Amino acid sequence: MSWINDPVFINSLYIISFAFFIYGLMNLTGPRTAVRGNWIAAVGMAIAVIATFLIDEMGHNWWLIIAGIVVGTIIGVPSAQKVKMTAMPQMVALFNGVGGGAVALIAWAEFRDTAGYAHEPRYVAIASLFAAIIGSISFWGSNIAFGKLQEILPSKPITLGKLQQPTNLLMAAAAVVLAVVIAVGGDSELLMIGLLVAAAVVGLMVVLPIGGADMPVVISMLNAMTGLSAAAMGLALDNTALIVAGMIVGASGSILTNLMAKAMNRSIPAIVAGGFGGGGTGGGTGGGTGGGTGGGEDRPVQSTSAADTAIQMAYASNVVVVPGYGMAVAQAQHVVKEMAELLEQKGINVAYAIHPVAGRMPGHMNVLLAEADVPYEQLKEMDEINSHFGQTDVSLVIGANDVTNPAAETNPDSPLYGMPILKVNQSRSVIVLKRSMSPGFAGIENELYHDPKTNMLFGDAKSSVGEIVEELKNL
Repeated sequence: MSWINDPVFINSLYIISFAFFIYGLMNLTGPRTAVRGNWIAAVGMAIAVIATFLIDEMGHNWWLIIAGIVVGTIIGVPSAQKVKMTAMPQMVALFNGVGGGAVALIAWAEFRDTAGYAHEPRYVAIASLFAAIIGSISFWGSNIAFGKLQEILPSKPITLGKLQQPTNLLMAAAAVVLAVVIAVGGDSELLMIGLLVAAAVVGLMVVLPIGGADMPVVISMLNAMTGLSAAAMGLALDNTALIVAGMIVGASGSILTNLMAKAMNRSIPAIVAGGFGGGGTGGGTGGGTGGGTGGGEDRPVQSTSAADTAIQMAYASNVVVVPGYGMAVAQAQHVVKEMAELLEQKGINVAYAIHPVAGRMPGHMNVLLAEADVPYEQLKEMDEINSHFGQTDVSLVIGANDVTNPAAETNPDSPLYGMPILKVNQSRSVIVLKRSMSPGFAGIENELYHDPKTNMLFGDAKSSVGEIVEELKNL
């Protein structure tokens, strides 16, 4: 039936798929509707794929598309099912990179298919070349982010010293110059390969100097770049679905990147230029064997036990749990929920303080706590909870290092200075769960640990909270 292949009908299907995308995105604002939102967006994507199949030019490429879907499903579904929640940030980085790499390869294929954009409108060449540069940067940058999060690469900044910025500028300029040469008529494939390589070097050299403390922002920024490259490629291919989906990803990623940078009191150019972050092991859980000193200085701290911690919380009126990567790596969210329920049975108010960049990706703590069925109403954002710490009897910090460091407010010489933090030091008592005294992902010692109101409970977070739970049951 000819109407099935009619461009008007196909574009109507695309519009329907956009509506599903947007409505699905709206449902991602809360844990109760997030799963439904994902399914709605997936239906939208299925409609977009079907619409793409109906395009006349796709008739001889069906088998290639189906083969790609099969291969992607075989790789993607098991990977998503087996990945641990602690490894979710690096999977996000990796999958995002795959999207950028796909766009770069499509741009290369389009260059070859049109003999260097010969007889194509100028906007097609410009959009395709833009997509090639940004997609290549995103692919290689995301792979470096994956390597740092997976600890294949050191989380600390890796730089060329004084040559870092000149190298970045030189490679970026090379990519732009090659793009201009191609756009004005250059049809040698070496030009396109050179452009992709120059952009790849930019992606590598921009992310390598960025430390682990800035990695959540980097993941969000690279996600936005992948979306923009996809939108540009959609413009070049005259594919409405790719344009709209890419713009949704690009716009939302850009907004999130800006919000997270503000939450760290960092400008995006400063993050891209590198500067601090990295040095810590294990992303905040520490790599030592436990003890009372660390960070290179012999400064005393006060240790406590699970029994004493349980007693403090059992006689409190308000308890705030401050989760961080230490909770994630120990998979302690379920036992933390059990502890909170025991406290609530005793008439104690329990809340969870969520810093925008706690963990290793945007919303990391929210995802973990939602997995444990923690009521959404108990999750308090930084701006809301900070005014309540003065009335909090006990703050239980579980591996949240940098986001609770008072040096961000008191020490102008600290690299964290000016970064908004969770003001747990205003609580009447602070208990910190850590494996050791090693610093967090930013590699900076936390002044909170030496506060007279702070007690350290050393050990694996899941085991420590489990012991607290047993003690609470006996009280």
